[in-house]
Amino acid sequence: MSEATPGAPTNVVVVLLDSLNRHMLGCYGGREFETPNLDRFARERATRFTRHVTGSLPCMPARHDILCGALDFLWKPWGSIELWEEPVTAPLRKANVTTMLVSDHPHLFEAGGENYHHDFYGWDYVRGHEGDPWKTHLDPSWIGAPTLPAVKGGWFWERIFGWKDPIDRGYDRTRTFFREEEDFPGPRTMKAAASWLRDATPHHDRFMLFVDEFDPHEPFDTPAPWQGRYESEPWQGEQLIWPPYVNGGVSGGHLSEAEGRHIRANYGAKLSMIDHWFGRILAAFDERGLWETTALVLCTDHGHYLGDERDGRDIWGKPAVPQFEPLGHTPLLVSWPGVAGGGDCDALTTNVDLHATLCDVFDVEPEHRTHGVSLAPLVTGAAESVREWALGGIYGNWVQVTDGRRKYARAPVDANFPLSMWSNRWSTLPVDVPGVLTMPKPDRRAAIDFMPGSNVPVLRQPFAPGDMLPFWVGRGIEGQHHAYDLELDPDEAENRAGEPGKADLTDLLREALVAVEAPAEQLERLGLA
Repeated sequence: MSEATPGAPTNVVVVLLDSLNRHMLGCYGGREFETPNLDRFARERATRFTRHVTGSLPCMPARHDILCGALDFLWKPWGSIELWEEPVTAPLRKANVTTMLVSDHPHLFEAGGENYHHDFYGWDYVRGHEGDPWKTHLDPSWIGAPTLPAVKGGWFWERIFGWKDPIDRGYDRTRTFFREEEDFPGPRTMKAAASWLRDATPHHDRFMLFVDEFDPHEPFDTPAPWQGRYESEPWQGEQLIWPPYVNGGVSGGHLSEAEGRHIRANYGAKLSMIDHWFGRILAAFDERGLWETTALVLCTDHGHYLGDERDGRDIWGKPAVPQFEPLGHTPLLVSWPGVAGGGDCDALTTNVDLHATLCDVFDVEPEHRTHGVSLAPLVTGAAESVREWALGGIYGNWVQVTDGRRKYARAPVDANFPLSMWSNRWSTLPVDVPGVLTMPKPDRRAAIDFMPGSNVPVLRQPFAPGDMLPFWVGRGIEGQHHAYDLELDPDEAENRAGEPGKADLTDLLREALVAVEAPAEQLERLGLA
């Protein structure tokens, strides 16, 4: 833990915008969409981190990184806080720090993610986003304003596979109840967070507010004046607010070029809308004079592919591909009392470091094994770097390591096994459709083991070919390794994994896996044992 710094914050606000594309923000050089409030925050108040990368993916694993400080993608695919660990809010409660969660993120309140909010002193769940089962019927009085008619969420499944949509997307019902922009979940969440900053903070000596905002995550649904803002010509027909998840959309003949442009423009509209409402947070900071006492962290879990091209294919959503730069190289903006805004930090950082930073600010120690390093010395200028490498990945998929310039993503080498899940709170998935998308229950193959740094027994369930596994587990990717020099090749056009002299990257990945005490089977699966 770093020593206290003069002017160090007494409070912290974390604003997580889900699926926030770094390369599309004006403050990171984006020119396609407008993000004036994020840009102003970076210019006037924040330090801009330029080498911040993802760790565990997707949504809930990334939140595990931030709230628990431990990578979990090497042990499980998706799930709750385990018995051998606790979220940062638990030691903060013991230290008399008031913690508040404001969120419209439905996964936080589903089975498999439901206990992340328990240790917050207070929480406000804003209903209605994505799959939230809030409304049971369509509003019969809906006349199409401000929401426009949209194709239901399963349109791409039906087009590609001929399936009737197996997933219940509650938003397709909920949106019919919206009558103005302020009815949408994103605006309501930002209003609630700003109200808490104005009304509640005078009553607390120390506080941590966590704003988990699901926008600009799909559905890419916005009212006027946002909808259509970035389209060169009016879209004819129902809106496509649910993006496909596919490697090769237009190039594979699954999307028309016009559909691709429309979906991308709808993301841009959602991005600009939530940027506008993020301005409410900045205004609350101004009104309460919080800049002198409170750090404000703007982060994300990951990006979102919107037709970005790799290996000759346009990628959409978060399909089973390596974490290319649009998904894995993410924005991070941090304002800090006494530190002038507008600066850059080029040090390598990752999401588990946010947990370590919160522990540092509030002078608490986690009781379980963690993997992060505090960012405070970087923000204050006391250090130029805090880590030499960062691990990232998705359960059962590629595992990657970066040193800030080079990135190496290693695939399994032999049918993607051995592979086990380690959990005492058996995981669900973001979608659970029996026979289509589900997890097998533990069976007689399971054994008792122990997590690194823990004496709590854990159920370790091995899997084998033929088991139903999460849809993002790698299939047919054996031996497809990727290596890029991002300084010379930021668009990842040249895969150098097969070149001579790349053994040092393999060694770096092995070193990183050993350092976090990854399961031995992971090294075997990747051919590193």
